Amino acid sequence: MSAPFEPGEHVLLIDQRDRTYLFRLQAGGTYHTHSGTLAHDVLIGQPEGTRTETSGGMVLTAFRPRFADFALKMKRGAQVVYPKDLGPIVTYADVFPGARVLEAGTGSGALTIALCRAVGRDGRIVSYELREEHHVQAVQNLEAFFGKIPEALELRVSGVEDVGRTGERYDRCILDLAAPWEPLEAIASVLEPGGVLCSYLPTTIQVQQLVLALPAQGFLHLETFEVLRRGWHVTERSVRPDHRMVGHTGFLTVARRTV
Repeated sequence: MSAPFEPGEHVLLIDQRDRTYLFRLQAGGTYHTHSGTLAHDVLIGQPEGTRTETSGGMVLTAFRPRFADFALKMKRGAQVVYPKDLGPIVTYADVFPGARVLEAGTGSGALTIALCRAVGRDGRIVSYELREEHHVQAVQNLEAFFGKIPEALELRVSGVEDVGRTGERYDRCILDLAAPWEPLEAIASVLEPGGVLCSYLPTTIQVQQLVLALPAQGFLHLETFEVLRRGWHVTERSVRPDHRMVGHTGFLTVARRTV
């Protein structure tokens, strides 16, 4: 990560107003902005933190993108899980290095990327996605972030109900489905006793239906919460909350599997 920028990797540009721009470096390429162009070759071979200018005089500083930057700007088939929710999902679902994780659905792949980073090389993730177009977009995003599909990850184009016929066993289950109560019986059959299920849902009606369905399938210790993130504006003369914030993204419901 301390090496100079190379062709083929992503670069994040930050302008004087703290706006960000993400693109992939290509030898001989040109990046077009609202204030002129910037030749990719100006950045290739330079270290992170390099400052440069577009042909129109806009000053830009170049960094490698954090995962949070990539997740917010990645191409979307389905709505991505926001960075503010990715951390709590990994933490409250207790996804650990070496874990066997069942995911449904893959969507645009942001949560899948976070899970791959959490389980490490010794873990295993099987991710189900019912819609072919979402699967294709997720593959593109995963390859753009990692360079290739990680060896620990298997992507399946199918409904997660099929997992009950595989004979596989999992330590953790992460669901980003519109109706996660429907495959609960199949999921319960492959999740180890003590295993953690975490579901991400946008509305209270969906949350209620899931929470009422979980105990019948052997899940206890249920908790539901949402994560709010409010930025702050800090200057020499004032410190105040930002005028704008993401008021709501989704609810997390976490439960434990009994014997």
